[in-house]
Amino acid sequence: QVQLMESGGGLVRAGGSRRLSCAASGVVRSIDTMGWYRQAPGKQRELVADIVGNGSANYADSVRGRFTISRDDAKGTLYLQMNRLKPEDTAVYYCNAEGTTVSMDDFRSWGQGTQVTVSS
Repeated sequence: QVQLMESGGGLVRAGGSRRLSCAASGVVRSIDTMGWYRQAPGKQRELVADIVGNGSANYADSVRGRFTISRDDAKGTLYLQMNRLKPEDTAVYYCNAEGTTVSMDDFRSWGQGTQVTVSS
């Protein structure tokens, strides 16, 4: 129903910035929520930020004030602007979308992930 593909990961120095993108495609009735998750080695996957249809965003305490989630509906793309990066931000970042299919079923889709590595 919705296919997601992340891009923009890479190596960045501590204190630097990076912007992740998530391109969405497919046929769907509606997308209610889109978000970014991350998983560091040996740790559980955690929510980084999400954004709902009205534009309201939520952030993990660890990234609030440094990261900004945004959405471009015309391009079908979700973004995560990451500023003042820290080594502890190193993780695989995953894009997520939740909503309703054309047949009125709930769905939850994931991208393949993109690696972000922040050097000390």
